[in-house]
Amino acid sequence: MTLKIPHHDINLEPFMSGPPDFNRKLERIPTERSLKSQILAAIPLTDQEKLFHIRICDPAERGNFSFLPGQFVMLELPGCGEVAISISGSSSNREFLELCVRKVGKVTGMLHRLEAGAFVGIRGPFGTHFPMQEMTDANVLLIAGGLGIVPLRSTIYWGNEHRRDYKDITILYGARDPSQILFDYQVEEWRRIYGLRILTIVEHPDDYWDGRVGLITDLFEDVPIDPDNTFAVVCGPPVMFKFVCTHLSNLGLPRQRMFVSLERRMHCGMGKCCRCNVGSTFTCLDGPVFDYWTVMNLKEAI
Repeated sequence: MTLKIPHHDINLEPFMSGPPDFNRKLERIPTERSLKSQILAAIPLTDQEKLFHIRICDPAERGNFSFLPGQFVMLELPGCGEVAISISGSSSNREFLELCVRKVGKVTGMLHRLEAGAFVGIRGPFGTHFPMQEMTDANVLLIAGGLGIVPLRSTIYWGNEHRRDYKDITILYGARDPSQILFDYQVEEWRRIYGLRILTIVEHPDDYWDGRVGLITDLFEDVPIDPDNTFAVVCGPPVMFKFVCTHLSNLGLPRQRMFVSLERRMHCGMGKCCRCNVGSTFTCLDGPVFDYWTVMNLKEAI
């Protein structure tokens, strides 16, 4: 007897019909069950990061899985544990997920030892997303620091696939040094083929770096910003939010049109372990995407 799983598209759920409410818990479909998945490729990006192409094994489950830019999954290594990982691929790609994993602990260290053919588990997707539909007919400013380019990559794909819906799309990307720049092989593709404006900067250049040197806020000197028709998405270390968003606020951009991804010790994705709470707010349920006005009112959020 073959079990047929009914088709389900998360984008048709009532809570997805309008802009997300960042001040309430997100209603979600049940995501307790782990989906058996297989690693198709493990691509080294730096000494610490690898890009995994992961395919959900069951065709029906694979077809039912959908996500929006900014959401994350729980990546499970059976017998070892699981970690929260932002989805960094295109939401239109139904063949496999792209997950960039930094080697920082036991589970991620074991994941880095896996090769193509290994089996893992996927739960999700979880969390709020960047309100891309709300940004229609406006300029979009994407600002990434270090590993922050990972969740922003799905937003870049979305911007390209819906290019006519937006005006100027500008990407500001800062890294500690040139060796830490992720997806450098795609930067020229995004610029030439997708028609996106991309500015990069590093704090500590090497002998071969011929680009800008300094902090990411230095790039604002080269970017004209229309505060009345611009949305900003900021991803990176929490300490970066204060400097970048304060600078944007001084330029006249409303805090409600700045969105940040606040990934904070997420462990279960369902608000049960209480590891990611900031007061009464759980970043796995209420986030990880928040508007900056909300973040400013969350004590100890950044």
